[in-house]
Amino acid sequence: MKKEMPFWMAIIPLAVMIVTMAFAVIVFEQDPHIPLLVGTAAAAIVAALSGYKWKDIEEFMYKGIRLALPAVVIIMLVGATIGAWIGGGVVATLIYYGLKIISPSLFLVTITIICGIVSLSIGSSWSTMGTIGVAGMGIGLSMGVPAPMVAGAIISGSYFGDKMSPLSDTTILASGLTNTDLFEHIRHMFYTTIPGLAIALTAYFFLGKNAASTGLDSSDIQGTIASLQENFVISPLLLIVPVLVIVMVARKVPAIPALAAGIFLGFLSQIFIQGGHVGDAFGTLFSGYSIESGNETVDELFNAGGLESMMYTVSLAMIAMTFGGVLEHTGMLQAIVKQILKFAKTTGRLIASTVLSCFVTNVTCAEQYISIVVPSRMYASIFREKRLHSKNLSRALEDGGTLTSVFTPWNTCAVFILGTLGVHAFEYAPYAILNYAVPVISIIYAFTGWTIVKLPETKALALEKEEKTSANA
Repeated sequence: MKKEMPFWMAIIPLAVMIVTMAFAVIVFEQDPHIPLLVGTAAAAIVAALSGYKWKDIEEFMYKGIRLALPAVVIIMLVGATIGAWIGGGVVATLIYYGLKIISPSLFLVTITIICGIVSLSIGSSWSTMGTIGVAGMGIGLSMGVPAPMVAGAIISGSYFGDKMSPLSDTTILASGLTNTDLFEHIRHMFYTTIPGLAIALTAYFFLGKNAASTGLDSSDIQGTIASLQENFVISPLLLIVPVLVIVMVARKVPAIPALAAGIFLGFLSQIFIQGGHVGDAFGTLFSGYSIESGNETVDELFNAGGLESMMYTVSLAMIAMTFGGVLEHTGMLQAIVKQILKFAKTTGRLIASTVLSCFVTNVTCAEQYISIVVPSRMYASIFREKRLHSKNLSRALEDGGTLTSVFTPWNTCAVFILGTLGVHAFEYAPYAILNYAVPVISIIYAFTGWTIVKLPETKALALEKEEKTSANA
């Protein structure tokens, strides 16, 4: 039996990774893959010095990778979806009508609301960003709005809907792990998430007005519209493709078959509506779409997509999860979180520590699901001891775990966003306003006591008795 990992040893791999990351990414402007490999090597050495055999350490890496496999499959399918939808004219049609209908000054507000509604309907931020988000980036860039702003608005809207949807896997996970009624959990999140959305929309209103006044050139927009008409068949029929995918997911069709249907429809659209060759349509799915329209904006937007374009993203996700797998299964992560627990003497500190622990887990393990699962295990009994209702914990898990996953460049969520929207976490972070406003609001509530619900003594005792019975069974 292995000894409990001491904190000073547990922090070594994280420190090595962060220092290496700082030099490689910030100083030398390199990619984060190698620093993560260095961090993984440091974690493996620490684990070996603690008595773990290489066979065990290797299995921990594989466990981390296995956890990332569903995300990897979706990432690859989204790459093919983007290629199919560009080649089929779906993205061009969405951008065309978006430029015709949406006011540039209200674009950021509008795209946030649209992404929020779609994500709320289907329960998936990734599916929203990989479909509506891609078109939104095209519309925003065509209007002269900076890419980081557009990405931030798309992320805020997508994560609002994901967090508040009863169809969302993270929402179901947070409520299930804490034994909180799903809809009671969602209602309790209203107190932090709605003010966060209001702050985000207010900021986007003023940012949008400023961006439109400084970056908008109506001749550029008209040139983009003309170029779209020259190079693609624009048809309202093509809007059926994204609508059908959204409806499928909303009706609880799993993401993979829904995306596969979208790819197939885009593939057919490229052949039968755009008049493309079958071989070219297959090539688009793998290598992405290629165009030389003579319009710089259109070329930048539409030379994209394909399975191949996601291999950078896939490799980063796999490496990040090997690092996270070693940290979690050797007890290093738990040792770090235990130190945070020493700070949690009051209700305010406990909830603030939960939010912070979720963020730390996102940084160290690079996966938002782990950032919900691990802290939920570690804090559940402490919340009961302090007679706090489980919905306080479930809300803190989502406020700190689901939302902050986008800020760590090597986290699977940020990796997905980079591959899909083409904007790095360091660039969009200041504009993903909902994602950092909500955790701050959550911590403020914790220290003021507002919306913090106490657990009746009789209920707390019953839960403790139930837990002891289950443990002895």
